[in-house]
Amino acid sequence: MKKYKIGYTTGVFDMFHIGHLNILRRAKEQCETLIVGVTSDELCFRRKNKYPIINQEDRKAIVRAIRYTDSVVDQTDMDKLRTVRELGADVVFVGSDWKGTPSWTQYENEFSNLGCTVVYLDHTDGISSTILREKISK
Repeated sequence: MKKYKIGYTTGVFDMFHIGHLNILRRAKEQCETLIVGVTSDELCFRRKNKYPIINQEDRKAIVRAIRYTDSVVDQTDMDKLRTVRELGADVVFVGSDWKGTPSWTQYENEFSNLGCTVVYLDHTDGISSTILREKISK
């Protein structure tokens, strides 16, 4: 039996790579059901001032096809508390680079009131969408 029942994680998942796969695999190892929020094109632009290379519907199809993913939802805003409530998640998975930041320390406190834990997953060194973009542009 796995430690958590319903897990949730989010990402843009643009130019899907081994780091994305590792996050989904590590998350699924810890929960019975893994729900993955795929960031909308519009939210990505608002947050990063750039659109993904791969459109949202195609990114959702890619993430949905991964065997570790049980369900895919749209992430259209940053209201993580509402999403945790709506999904009934008892764990949220996020990259370890967010650990100790003011925003995620606050999320930890807010989620704990809902019976939800934050688990920080290690980043896969040497790969990121930014690195891929830089290689493509050369």
